[in-house]
Amino acid sequence: MTKRYFGTDGIRGKVGQHPITPDFVLKLGWAAGKVFARSGQSRILIGKDTRISGYMFESALEAGLSAAGVDVLLTGPMPTPAVAYLTKTFRADAGIVISASHNPFYDNGIKFFSASGTKLPDEVEQAIEAQMDIAMSTVESHELGKARRIDDAAGRYIEFCKGTVSGALSLKGLRIVLDCANGATYHVAPQVFEELGARVIRMATSPDGININAECGATDPAALQQRVLAEKADIGIALDGDGDRVIMVDAAGEVVDGDEILFIIARQMQLQGRLTGGVVGTLMSNFGLELALQRNDIPFVRTQVGDRYVLEELDRRDWFLGAENSGHVICRHLTSTGDGIVAGLQVLKAMVQSGETLAQLKAGMSKMPQEMINVRVARKVDISSVAEIDQAVARVEARLGNSGRVLLRPSGTEPVVRVMIEGEDGPLVAELCRELADDVEKALQALVS
Repeated sequence: MTKRYFGTDGIRGKVGQHPITPDFVLKLGWAAGKVFARSGQSRILIGKDTRISGYMFESALEAGLSAAGVDVLLTGPMPTPAVAYLTKTFRADAGIVISASHNPFYDNGIKFFSASGTKLPDEVEQAIEAQMDIAMSTVESHELGKARRIDDAAGRYIEFCKGTVSGALSLKGLRIVLDCANGATYHVAPQVFEELGARVIRMATSPDGININAECGATDPAALQQRVLAEKADIGIALDGDGDRVIMVDAAGEVVDGDEILFIIARQMQLQGRLTGGVVGTLMSNFGLELALQRNDIPFVRTQVGDRYVLEELDRRDWFLGAENSGHVICRHLTSTGDGIVAGLQVLKAMVQSGETLAQLKAGMSKMPQEMINVRVARKVDISSVAEIDQAVARVEARLGNSGRVLLRPSGTEPVVRVMIEGEDGPLVAELCRELADDVEKALQALVS
């Protein structure tokens, strides 16, 4: 069945435009409550990031769930992976995060976790959508759900993060610049690294509801690069607005992305005899990652873009590690979803145990030049059946020959088509990506006009 509302990462859009409206979210809370309450008394945990609309949607969800007879646990601002962890800790039937992740403040979204802290199965999302078609009703007053705040949610998550590395591990002597994107990690991430002994220089830890992801964080590490150099820091760590992504910066100010982070963690686990099977990437993973893993006899497979597909493949193969180059890094042996803090700690652990710098650890992998341009679209279209786009791709592939690849992919969370080209010749890759993006844009404009 085709889902009307749920995308690859929940439901997301611009605040005030359907479906990201208070009335829709109220009904969504009620519909989800009805689905989860079918097996009896139910309770659902709700967390959010720091964008201003989170207060509005938190209240709407709480009201809808209560009307369905479901108890609610409220964490306040909390990273997405923390909600996954706390959902399991409190034995809740589900967790809900109010967040648009790396998007600007004027967007928001709703995503769900199962009782085990993983993304909801398709059949549960479909059941919630089916319930949305039923007129909303309210249970009897004595059956209404109760709501309470979890006062120690942040402390619980901080201790969990610290527990993912050895109790004997000390970050003493490391100078870290930490960019929290003015998002949900602002009050937990600094404490994690400081309590493990690091000297932490804080960036973007003063959220005002509007500055989340604004010229900071994992999607815009330029300021972090400059600060690392200015502070003569050992490393920079950038998280995104909801804390499920991490991008790093080495002491020379060079960005270390999700592919390189995945390689570092996988190689360190292999050297210690702790790597089970191989690792999972996506269609967007750099070919240089694949070659580096191949040289080290580490199996590698690709999935569709989206951390849920990476996790599904890890579960299917019973492997531990997977990532997207954007910084979603999943350490399945430690947690149930992508976690920027946990992944960052694994890299720091590798640095401490090996005695090598971040630059030295990533040196075993050479990235192939890769260029990506987002082409905005007025509405969702099936690009697989557009002859003009097929012809443009064929022309580019002919010029690349066997030295590169082309990927066109509609985003699951934004109204864009991602045009990506990868190859050995960097200037040629940039030129061809611009040409192809222009051709795709013209073809899509003609299609929707």
